[in-house]
Amino acid sequence: MAGWQVGVDVGGTFTDIMAVEPGGAAFRVAKVPSSPGDQSVGVISGLKALGLDLAEVGAFVHGTTVGTNAVLERKGVRCGLITTRGFRDMLELGRRTRPQLYGLTGSFEAIIPRELRLEVPERIGAAGQVIVALDEDAVRDAAERLAASGVEALVIHFLHSYANPDHELRAAEIARQVWPNRFVTVGHEILREVREFERGSTAAVNAYIQPLMWRYLSRLGDELKRNGMTKTLLVMQGNAGTMTATSAADHAAQTVMSGPAAGALAAARIGNEAGFRNLIACDMGGTSFDVSLIKGGEPALSAEKDIAYGVPVRVPMIDIHTIGAGGGSIARIDKAGLLQVGPESAGSWPGPICYGRGGTEPTVTDANLVLGRLDPQAMPGVEAPVATEEVREIIRRRIGEPLGLDGDAAAAAILAVATHHLAGAIRLVSIERGEDPRDYAIFAFGGAGALHATALARELGIPKVLVPRFPGATSALGCILADLRHDFVRTIGRPLLDCDGRAIDAILAEQRAQGEALVAEDGVPVSGVVVRHEADLLFRGQSHVFRIPVESPGFDPERVLARFHDLYRARFDIDLGEMRAVLTNLRTTVLGTRQTVSAAIFAPAVEAREAAPDRRRPVQFGDRRWDTPILRREHLAVGQEVRGPAIIEQMDATTVLDPGAALVVDSNGNLVITVGAAS
Repeated sequence: MAGWQVGVDVGGTFTDIMAVEPGGAAFRVAKVPSSPGDQSVGVISGLKALGLDLAEVGAFVHGTTVGTNAVLERKGVRCGLITTRGFRDMLELGRRTRPQLYGLTGSFEAIIPRELRLEVPERIGAAGQVIVALDEDAVRDAAERLAASGVEALVIHFLHSYANPDHELRAAEIARQVWPNRFVTVGHEILREVREFERGSTAAVNAYIQPLMWRYLSRLGDELKRNGMTKTLLVMQGNAGTMTATSAADHAAQTVMSGPAAGALAAARIGNEAGFRNLIACDMGGTSFDVSLIKGGEPALSAEKDIAYGVPVRVPMIDIHTIGAGGGSIARIDKAGLLQVGPESAGSWPGPICYGRGGTEPTVTDANLVLGRLDPQAMPGVEAPVATEEVREIIRRRIGEPLGLDGDAAAAAILAVATHHLAGAIRLVSIERGEDPRDYAIFAFGGAGALHATALARELGIPKVLVPRFPGATSALGCILADLRHDFVRTIGRPLLDCDGRAIDAILAEQRAQGEALVAEDGVPVSGVVVRHEADLLFRGQSHVFRIPVESPGFDPERVLARFHDLYRARFDIDLGEMRAVLTNLRTTVLGTRQTVSAAIFAPAVEAREAAPDRRRPVQFGDRRWDTPILRREHLAVGQEVRGPAIIEQMDATTVLDPGAALVVDSNGNLVITVGAAS
């Protein structure tokens, strides 16, 4: 590695930054409050706290929530759509789902309003043939009308452009002649795959957030340059790869879930080195709880993510389930008199009551403080904390009185409800997908992950918890570990045995060449280039594809069919040899591999000694207060053992070891917790 490797993860509450010295000889970690109005302010503040000369930076990788938050909060830009005549309502019709499963309730508003979706005469058939010629004058008129109405970003999305993109390309050429800026999204350039609604939705999301990403990344890039950085700014993608800031602005939809993806990547790498290949990665921050399943050392990938109801993004990304449950989640009593926690969050400003920034609503963090699990004088980014007794009184008044509980019991109830929500998210990614969570270990990270991990594991019957050396900065570490990545897909839609192997090889070679060219254009030093080819196959009459790796050059339909039958039989325990296999899509992934960083650099340098507490304080577990030792994480040596109850504090997180649990520090500085039975 030439120069410091820097990873930055911006969360809803805190911005975490990690820097690793060339060769892994040293590292630095910083945690500062996020700046919701402009994330770049928090990033620059964190870099200053790190005390790093940006001229010495070899690579800078950024995980951002700008795009994801814009979609979730409906704060993207004003967009327009030019589409095939008769299909302007595609984004609203979708797949005939409903906001509420039962009853005709709920509403949905497409991210591009109907009056800004214009139709033009043109039609391409599913086989790529021209059915209706493109009306070029209509395209020009539509683009001029949308530009005059104040639209900032334009989407061009025509039926079956995955089979033949000529009409989209010509329409884009015409539109750019009259469009006032660079924000023109062409559907097949974002996703060249069958399924008109998902492809259109992905293109719409790209346009909706593209100007925001462009302005943010330009602003951040300029600020980094002013502070001395000369290297290319890289941005995390949802597939756990990276791309340059310029590519990220053009393909903004790829940045959805970039921060959580970095965390899942780091969890897999750290878990592999620690001997845990099956993990449930639990990232709990200030506003959300992100869960992903890591099986056999690899995070599960998904081809599609629903950012919100009716807004799918169909790009490869780490399969992550997110709920609104974090340290800043607000507790309240609903109209039925029941205690609810989240999804509303106090965020970083004003934040929980205990932050002393004007927050008035009780949160999960406030409950942890009242029960003694957090030190009011040692919370990162908090300059004037509110007294614990004052927080307890607010919880008693807001939550306890309606339920007939005192302040401590009300705080315990808040944590119990929050744990129930967290457990539900884990069940969704494990049990509901045929996996037994007891066969996995919890990988607890994020600022609040280790606070709740032991109780969560006990509720689910999970025997082990792995807490990395820097839980709060794990996603930032994931940014450092990520390779450059470019994904390509092309819909074929033909019976497999009717395909010409040489024609398939030509398509895959084209995708490979595109990816290798992009890696070269990125201008980022890589240790090598890895290319992976895959094919999506299904039996005629089915709707869900089965993805298998394929070889190219040398694509042999007969050999691919035999492998498809073998894998299908192994997965579903059924042989459908009499049915016709269809090749739906060809996929290519091109990775520019970066030199890896071992978690061994985080191994503590202190010598083993008895785990003498730095101090003690009463901490509530169950219905009683325990006189609990408070330990500093940096004072724990390799091989050191600690039995619960105990609290382990560090600059970026707090780990709660409840009665009955025990931990040992492994050779990389991770805490390996055996949950045991509650005392």
